[in-house]
Amino acid sequence: MAEHQNTLGRISDRVVKLCTSTETVSSLLAREPGLAPADAWERLYGQHALKAAARDDAEDEDAATPEPGPVEADALQTAASCGKWGPTQPSELFLQIYHDALCTLNDSPVPAMVSLPLMGSCGVMPLTIISVVPDIVRHMSNVIVRAEREVFLATNYWQDSVASKFLTDAIRELDRRAGERGSRVVVKVLYDRGSPKQLIEPHYIVSEKAFTGKNVKLPQPCEIQNIDMEVMNYHTPLLGTFHSKYMVVDRKIALLQSNNIQDNDNLEMLVHLEGPIVDSLYDMALISWHKKLDPPLPSANSPAAQGGLGSWPSEESNGSAVKGGSRHENGRVREPGVVDPSVPAASSDTTRADTLTGPSTTEGGTHPHPTQPQPTGAEATGGDEQKSSLRSQAPNGAADKQAETYLAKGEQSIPQNQMQEPTPPDSPLPEHDSEDPHYDVDIAGEVARVQTAVSPKPHETRMQAVTRLLNHTVNKGFEGDAPKSPPGEEMTPYIAHPAHEPFPMALVNRAPYGPPTHKSVSNPQNAAWISGLRHAKKSVFIQSPTLNAEPVLPAIREACERGVDVYCYICLGYNDAGELLPKQGGHNEMVAHKLYESLSAAARQRLHYFWYVAKDMTRPLVQEHKKRSCHIKLMIVDERVGIQGNGNQDTQSWFHSQEINVMLDSAAVCRAWTDALRRNQNTHIYGALDQEQGLWLDGDGNEAEGVIGVDPGRFSWARGVVGAIKRVQGTGGF
Repeated sequence: MAEHQNTLGRISDRVVKLCTSTETVSSLLAREPGLAPADAWERLYGQHALKAAARDDAEDEDAATPEPGPVEADALQTAASCGKWGPTQPSELFLQIYHDALCTLNDSPVPAMVSLPLMGSCGVMPLTIISVVPDIVRHMSNVIVRAEREVFLATNYWQDSVASKFLTDAIRELDRRAGERGSRVVVKVLYDRGSPKQLIEPHYIVSEKAFTGKNVKLPQPCEIQNIDMEVMNYHTPLLGTFHSKYMVVDRKIALLQSNNIQDNDNLEMLVHLEGPIVDSLYDMALISWHKKLDPPLPSANSPAAQGGLGSWPSEESNGSAVKGGSRHENGRVREPGVVDPSVPAASSDTTRADTLTGPSTTEGGTHPHPTQPQPTGAEATGGDEQKSSLRSQAPNGAADKQAETYLAKGEQSIPQNQMQEPTPPDSPLPEHDSEDPHYDVDIAGEVARVQTAVSPKPHETRMQAVTRLLNHTVNKGFEGDAPKSPPGEEMTPYIAHPAHEPFPMALVNRAPYGPPTHKSVSNPQNAAWISGLRHAKKSVFIQSPTLNAEPVLPAIREACERGVDVYCYICLGYNDAGELLPKQGGHNEMVAHKLYESLSAAARQRLHYFWYVAKDMTRPLVQEHKKRSCHIKLMIVDERVGIQGNGNQDTQSWFHSQEINVMLDSAAVCRAWTDALRRNQNTHIYGALDQEQGLWLDGDGNEAEGVIGVDPGRFSWARGVVGAIKRVQGTGGF
């Protein structure tokens, strides 16, 4: 442990030199297309991994995560020099966290899972999605069909499903469009479907018979004659799961999400990134692929950073603005989220019914839309008082006023009238689904279409429409019990961010680690999470399906004891069985109860713990029922720095899986996330745990139906074995 603490104090000169280099894995592959990314990495960083290997041999497997101390001004300046921030200036908080993430690379660059010159960057975020899996893959499918040269799609688990059909149909549509324009497109698919072959070769190219078979059902090569597709299966035995979920398209767009490609009941989160940060995810994708790419990616010599650093929307982006330019004939700029009522959004449909962006013209004529400015933020939502009044409806009556105040700071950019009626009732946009695709040419069109889908149909209430969305493919007929939401609290699956200049971003990842020990603890992801909790001055928000990793618990306790409000949105019973295995940390109920027990009376009031409650429910449901669960992975520090991506706050993500996360420095985006997190779930209304007992109780004093309880019993390990099997099969929570 002493060695860890010493190396974490300052960024080493070697790391500074590597971060300020011009050489990366992607730049080497641009010069030598036949080079395997693994060989490029070895050429750049192979000599630097020797010290880490020697340390791992001697390291105590039960060692805790190194604890970062105060970061001095000159150390922050060093951290700033290790990123390519473009025209942006990182905040002190962002640099403190980034500094601690870089310190984990002092022994070896391997944990970064990205070439070091690309770890710190900048970019823009036109869109966030907080919704069910079909809404996530709807956007993925739109981005795929708009691709021009290449698609790199990675997921932990791929299963033939309604979700996968959105993507396979999009690949077929991409092939059709490529044929029309006389071009070819390269598609790479990377997933983790455990196989005995990976004991010999963790990365192996999947045969056509396997990837077109009944379990995956990707298109056969004869169906996509204008596409060169290559599929890889990747897992580092035993426990080094490829847990990553992302997509990089044309080296212009990167999507980073929480969901796998399978049907389930989860609420998920995706961010759409553009600008230089895409080069970072592109480089990471190459490193993850590891082997020689056959054929190479066409964008090897087209870095995203060369596209310019202007504010979004960009004329070069895939669907962020109308093709051919971001201005319409009248010269006015249309920005998704910041509505220009006089300009209709473009769509692939011949029938227009899109009031998200203005008057909608159909064959039957024009449907007028109000042109006066619409209220946003507190004015549109009824103000903080209206938001706070919701909490009194909670069945356990344990109001958490501090949590209400925190959530009320969120800001919504879509005008209220367009959330309530995104399209005229007599001509709604048809839903884009797996049986009847309707692709849009830009994000604005996608937002209008999805908001229409979550709006009530004839003879349907708004809450029934939400239930229909949440039931989607796996729970048809299940009924919610939540009352009507007040104006300003409507569910908004797609959050279109107003036009903005680039802001600082960084990848804070972790490399996979297979052995069943806890040695792999020092990496950018873990350091960023701990550093966020240690440097926070006001608040930390965490949403994760599970929270039980040994290193994060003392950091939460310490933050609460020093006066920081910590908000934890966790899913009741998520993967309970798997978490009951030895060294997995325990299940969520046990952890929450022990956390509250460990705090002083004053600090207990600053830990705000909630079980996830779906938008149409008034109580948390145990994940084992597979009716309403949440799989979002997010941290927000002091309402300014956000960390979003693949990693859970559990033992598997902290010590074993490959995880990809983006850290961003934007108060505006964090406020938009806070608003959407409030709108798109009822966790803050009905999910609070009692701050004295650390338990959720209904109005009659009963725990939620089907819970294990805070004490799982003597033979909990047996349940853990069953849970572990389900996890490997892809049928458990992961």
